[in-house]
Amino acid sequence: MGGLFGKPIVTQEEMRTRIAELGQQITHDYRQKDLVLIGILKGSFAFYADLARAITLPLCVDFLVVSRYAGKTKSKGRVKILTELTEDITGRDVLLIEDIVDSGRTLRHLREMLGKRKPQSIKVCTLLNKAKGRLVEVKVDYVGFDVPDQFVVGYGLDYRQKYRNLPYLAVLEQSDEDVPKP
Repeated sequence: MGGLFGKPIVTQEEMRTRIAELGQQITHDYRQKDLVLIGILKGSFAFYADLARAITLPLCVDFLVVSRYAGKTKSKGRVKILTELTEDITGRDVLLIEDIVDSGRTLRHLREMLGKRKPQSIKVCTLLNKAKGRLVEVKVDYVGFDVPDQFVVGYGLDYRQKYRNLPYLAVLEQSDEDVPKP
């Protein structure tokens, strides 16, 4: 992986601790509810799996594959749904699991789209919140970490489909001309 990323900005241990805390809070907030976790792939896969195990309730799991970047570092204006849900969410409590909320466009689109299916509620849990990059106002109910306006990789987040397997979060270094600028 040679030198394209610096030292961790969030370590594996910090990640474990925060995810356990989020799991406890979600368990408390959703007891006696019909919870459906919807992971937004590909980026949320590591966070989603660890969070699902940290929630000590019976729950249903589902996924959406959503694209906005298409291999690029700058977000395009349109959200593309690549796969559909397999679960009916009508009357159920939905918790969207995101890797990162930055511009807010994807999240706004997903809330509108899923809201038409008449769930009991829709809330959002994100591993990373990049508020400085926000272009549209969106509500994020559970946040793992606030991060600076830099391009981060690891723990599911990628750069050109690589680095998702890092067990921590790191900022790509700016010295390589192939690395995106925030």
